[in-house]
Amino acid sequence: MKKLPIGINTLSSIISEDMVYIDKTKIAYSLINSMGRYFLSRPRRFGKSLFVDTLKEIFEGNKELFKGLFIYDNWNWEKKYPVIKVDFAGGVIRNRAELDLVLTEKLNALQKKFDVSITAQTVQGMFIEMIHNLTRKYNSKVVVLIDEYDKPLLDNIEKPEMIAEIRDGLKNFYSVLKEQDANLQFVFLTGVSKFSKVNIFSGINNLKDITLSKEFATICGYTQNDLKTSFAEHLAGVDWDELKKWYNGYNFLGEKVYNPFDILLFISEDKSYRNYWFETGTPSFLIKLFQKNEYFLPELDNIIVGEEILSSFEIDKIEPVTLLFQTGYLTIKNVFVEMGEILYKLTYPNIEVKRSFNKYLISGYTDLTVAKLQYERSSYDALIRGD
Repeated sequence: MKKLPIGINTLSSIISEDMVYIDKTKIAYSLINSMGRYFLSRPRRFGKSLFVDTLKEIFEGNKELFKGLFIYDNWNWEKKYPVIKVDFAGGVIRNRAELDLVLTEKLNALQKKFDVSITAQTVQGMFIEMIHNLTRKYNSKVVVLIDEYDKPLLDNIEKPEMIAEIRDGLKNFYSVLKEQDANLQFVFLTGVSKFSKVNIFSGINNLKDITLSKEFATICGYTQNDLKTSFAEHLAGVDWDELKKWYNGYNFLGEKVYNPFDILLFISEDKSYRNYWFETGTPSFLIKLFQKNEYFLPELDNIIVGEEILSSFEIDKIEPVTLLFQTGYLTIKNVFVEMGEILYKLTYPNIEVKRSFNKYLISGYTDLTVAKLQYERSSYDALIRGD
């Protein structure tokens, strides 16, 4: 029986340690077969970092990692590309100075990796020079992969002055992608939230958002077929209907997917139904946003919103429902058109999220134990009934 890749975000480790790997390379192939610039938003712990690492390994030409996978016989492995990968997942950036320091350190590490010299003194200048140097050295266009592009912003979302500072720093950094467009083969940015282009990506006019593209609905997460094939041994004897109620339900306008983190922990914990994903950390700022906007919790389930609510938000005007959708606490139940406008009905994706989120927000709203218990009980009963 293959090992479980719990907390492993590098393809080489998964392959070398004979861990379960869900083949996403057919989706990757459809992305990288063109000189595209793409943006993807998915909830935390959903497999974004592993997908980014998979793209890196493909572009760097590490063919043998992909033996037995779709792309092995469908990619030109003779052509390799220099890859600039920037990952913001580690640590907390608290101000603009720290952001510039982190970016400088990352660019210096890339300078050593590729054995090129950078003389520029600013982050923006270093990034531009790095792309120029790699283009010349390898006689090739450059691939840029940005993982967790928004984490410096989300870490400071309760501090308006600081977030504006950091936003300007990121905007400077990402503006290089437009300036150097002619030297770039492929660009892929991923994160949890989608801030508006005006705030971050004003310079990148050709950035295609695939967050709600049916073609890429299963780019992250596990499908029902994935579980019944790749995890068949691990999930022998499981109640499939119950598993689906607990951890499936994420809808990105295509086939619904399971939260991969939940499935891996569910298997490793002797198939015990618990709130694995939720308990890894729900940001406290969500409660503060709800208190500030005076949202009544039960109104969230089956709430109807317009297309603009799901797309993006301004840093200085955050819509809580948008944030809940992008962070994975709400998902799309159905889509319909009314008076010429596309509308979305949102719901909690599954039992885990609804029970946990209700309980979490109740704790933030009231200290009345009896009121908490009564609401939790009625909420759970409604969930079981399917209300």
